[in-house]
Amino acid sequence: MGKKQIWYEVEENETIDQCLARMRKDGYIAMGRKEEPVFHLVNGEPTYLRQKIQFKGMLCQDSE
Repeated sequence: MGKKQIWYEVEENETIDQCLARMRKDGYIAMGRKEEPVFHLVNGEPTYLRQKIQFKGMLCQDSE
């Protein structure tokens, strides 16, 4: 049995829907979401790179 709660990050090469499908395949459902900006340095200045998106997955409880 897996952990009851785990964070999934949307990878750079996948869509949000693909991440959610990956969670379902692993037996988790999305119960929360957080986003934060990712920066990198360009000429010594912080520059926006991308948005990091994570979903909190809760282990599905089968009713069988």
